[in-house]
Amino acid sequence: MSLGAESSLQSSSSSEDFAAFLDSELELASCDSSPNEGDVTNNEEIDPPQRSKRQKMEGFETSEDLETERLVKPIEEHIGTSTLGKNVICPPHPGFFKGLCIRCGQIEEDESGVAFGYIHKDLRLGNVEMARLRGADLKSLLHKKKLILILDLDHTLLNSTRLVDVISDEEYLLRQIDGMKDDPDRSLFRLDSMHMLTKLRPFVNNFLKEASSLFEMYIYTMAERSYAIEIAKLLDPGKVYFDSKVITQADCTQRHQKGLDVVLGAESLVVILDDTEVVWQRHKDNLIQMERYHFFASSCRQFGFNAKSLSELMKDERESDGALATVLKILKRTHQMFFDPALGSDVSTRDVRPLLKGIRREILQGCKIVFSRVFPSNSLAQDQPIWKMAEQLGATCCTEVDPSVTHVISTDTGTQKAHWATQNKKFLVNPHWIEASNFLWQRQKEENFSISNLPSHTTVDCTAKAQESVQ
Repeated sequence: MSLGAESSLQSSSSSEDFAAFLDSELELASCDSSPNEGDVTNNEEIDPPQRSKRQKMEGFETSEDLETERLVKPIEEHIGTSTLGKNVICPPHPGFFKGLCIRCGQIEEDESGVAFGYIHKDLRLGNVEMARLRGADLKSLLHKKKLILILDLDHTLLNSTRLVDVISDEEYLLRQIDGMKDDPDRSLFRLDSMHMLTKLRPFVNNFLKEASSLFEMYIYTMAERSYAIEIAKLLDPGKVYFDSKVITQADCTQRHQKGLDVVLGAESLVVILDDTEVVWQRHKDNLIQMERYHFFASSCRQFGFNAKSLSELMKDERESDGALATVLKILKRTHQMFFDPALGSDVSTRDVRPLLKGIRREILQGCKIVFSRVFPSNSLAQDQPIWKMAEQLGATCCTEVDPSVTHVISTDTGTQKAHWATQNKKFLVNPHWIEASNFLWQRQKEENFSISNLPSHTTVDCTAKAQESVQ
């Protein structure tokens, strides 16, 4: 897809084509030079196109003016913003490349718009042009029956640790790596340039392959770009899935927040997979929060878990029904609902956000929940995260028991409400029942979440707890 007026160019994404084009133009501009004057004897021997080029070059006052023309003019022609034969006036400028307007070549006087450093470090686009690009991208993706998938890296698709943080119970992993170097299906990598170990989450390769047929995919991480690029090479060595669509901390427009303002796609098509909800304050309705993948011991310590990690237990999630296999089913269902032909032929006004909300509300639909000693008695129950999560899953929450209550959620079997649940043959479960149902997008078996099984520390792996999916 191009910047500027509509182009007939069909592309996989706005960012990939434009990045490739800018790189090629920079290379051409750096090696381009004026004709050798010694090769001709007079103007009559110069072909008309060469004469025109010679005259135009001689009209520039400085080499900087010439460089501007070399860079901006081809970009104009590629992106459809050339003013030749058009009545197009700047401002507003569609965007700037190397500080020069991509339409008129004027020097940028302020830093308005948004920088798209992951496409090209010198590219900045204006609001009007971003809106036009998103509209064009919307048409292109809907034509191909694709949505947009934003993928976090750490604790979502993989887990990394510094080599210095590897504990003695994990040293066997270092020996394993030496014997895996020629294994194309290996999931454990040593990144010597980063001094790190990286463990890919089970099923990640199949997940990316299947999701790519339904979604245009981006990486979006709060990590530094050097790390993200190394990880992208592991996940997508052939640059089939992401290519230039790797967004990092430096690309964010708001401190400690991720935003879709740096994604050249319509928000109505975007599904986000991330283990951290707080960084998506502006886009919670697009988010599917992933259960954190804590493979290494350092990851458990980082989040305050007083439990052994998967690496220490020499276990892992099961590929067939682990976190990524589970969420892939939700993605497929969302895609099917979005493009459901029974809803008519016009898909341009559809939105993934109400679809995700509707699917989520089915999980605990029909459940009526009372909490007992889960949060402080003097706090407002409706403001508690666990209460809000249960409501988002379709449950009805209340503060007092009655015959219509189906579940009592507690951490203590000795409370009055817990006794009532036992006497009236209601489900008595610990809070992790709600959390596991949330992460797995399916109501979990209550018998797996009895209060007697509640650990003294926060459980590391709700997936393993819910379905014993570790090997």
